[in-house]
Amino acid sequence: MTRTEAGDSPTGRATRGTGVGTQAPADPGTDAAGEPVQLPAPAPAPAAAAAPESPAVGPSPAVPGFSARLTAPLLLGSVLNPLNTTMISTALVAIGHHFGIGAADTAWLISVLYLASAVAQPVLGKLADTLGARRIFLAGLVIVFASGLIGMAAPSFGWLIVSRLLLGIGTSSAYPAAMSVLRDEGRRVGRPAPRPVLARLSFATLGCMAVGPTLGGVLVMLVGWRGIFAVNLPVALLAFVVGVLWIPADPARKQTSGSAPDAAPDSLGTSLDPLGIGLFATALTLLVFFLLDLAHPAWWLLAPFAALAALLAWWQLRRPRPFIDLRMIAANGPLARTYLRHGTSYLLIYCVMYGYTQWLEEARGFSSGDTGLLMLPMSLAALVCSLLGARTKGIRGPLTLGCLSLTGGAVLLFFFSGATPLPVLLLAGVCFGVPQGLIGTSNQAAVQAHAPPDSIGSAAGLQRTAQYIGAISASSLIALAYGQRASDSGLRLMAGACALLGVFLVLLTLTDRALRPTRGART
Repeated sequence: MTRTEAGDSPTGRATRGTGVGTQAPADPGTDAAGEPVQLPAPAPAPAAAAAPESPAVGPSPAVPGFSARLTAPLLLGSVLNPLNTTMISTALVAIGHHFGIGAADTAWLISVLYLASAVAQPVLGKLADTLGARRIFLAGLVIVFASGLIGMAAPSFGWLIVSRLLLGIGTSSAYPAAMSVLRDEGRRVGRPAPRPVLARLSFATLGCMAVGPTLGGVLVMLVGWRGIFAVNLPVALLAFVVGVLWIPADPARKQTSGSAPDAAPDSLGTSLDPLGIGLFATALTLLVFFLLDLAHPAWWLLAPFAALAALLAWWQLRRPRPFIDLRMIAANGPLARTYLRHGTSYLLIYCVMYGYTQWLEEARGFSSGDTGLLMLPMSLAALVCSLLGARTKGIRGPLTLGCLSLTGGAVLLFFFSGATPLPVLLLAGVCFGVPQGLIGTSNQAAVQAHAPPDSIGSAAGLQRTAQYIGAISASSLIALAYGQRASDSGLRLMAGACALLGVFLVLLTLTDRALRPTRGART
């Protein structure tokens, strides 16, 4: 991430403390896009604010912006990652039988996508900020299309691993690029992305997470397991075509903040910081491999991880334009707390997605189909709450409600046993569906509010990295709690840990002053 002029202005960040979705004017000293301006006295009415990129052609009707054409390709691209994350769950057995391997091996099809996504999200976000969001979005779709072809024709299990690796990289471009496209559109029309637009991205993700297992099962039944790779081809192709047609061309790259006015443009290598990207990717890979098996921890991995993390920090602090602006994150408490809150929240959510469903099948004896039906209230609650979250003006209220729901659901799971009645099982799903809708939408809005405007792609990528680290940590927590088989005692251990983390999330949200509404705004 690069430091921006807005972040260095005497008045601080233009969006700090502002609820995204409100139409409040920017902080003094900045315009609606977050750029420093010379303030006249007295201040003009908000209607005088204009996007920096708008041509001066005289009075004309205001451009509404954020049209359905702009958001349609962004939504199509955003569904690919959650769809492939959940769709594989109902194909693992068929893949294992085809190649003669067991569950421990097929689990790598899940882990490799998480690993690739956790590393690629911030890298591709940086590329979107540097090279242009449209270019990176379309390039990611090309990689997704190639991964689908490889998966369809894979002659061995190793080629499936390659396909899933490419799939994780290609799908990782969609979210940070979409956030960058929305930032550019906000500059064009002179207002931030409306909360409903951000909610549509969250809604698309949650919807695909809900239908993914069912769609995967239907494809395996009709055309075989290769169908879950083939389905990426038409979706990626359609997203590419409408992206070429409807996403505006990337705006010209601005000179990096801090450069002399007559200085030559930065080279691509200088802007991208390839050494910083390499150190980050390697260190994160080592951390992920350590977290993947906490039941049998490979302690020796922590030594090279610590060394690489220290080297990465030293390198980023000495560079004028680092890949990850550690000084900015350290000084930007609201953004750092958003990452912590997002990653911890999804650690709890993924514990339920994988741990609770496993308990329903192994300890309670439900079939896979019955378990899917039992989790349907969670999916429906997540979809409804994502729509409701889009209608709120602030961030703190929905986040608080979501964290309380997570904590209450974890406490409820702690008392589950083989005699727990069916309505209570359904209620637990609702308790964990509510935060999926509210927390996902609200944290997107928080990133949009607190990240430097010129680094929104990188910031959004790091948000997703926090989410995937939470998912991997959840897998490790489940393995520690269950061992070889899910049980009532294992569920209580997992639920107790989740309840403590839920209390931490509630306190983190209630004490975060940056989430408090500005004067005259509602929570």
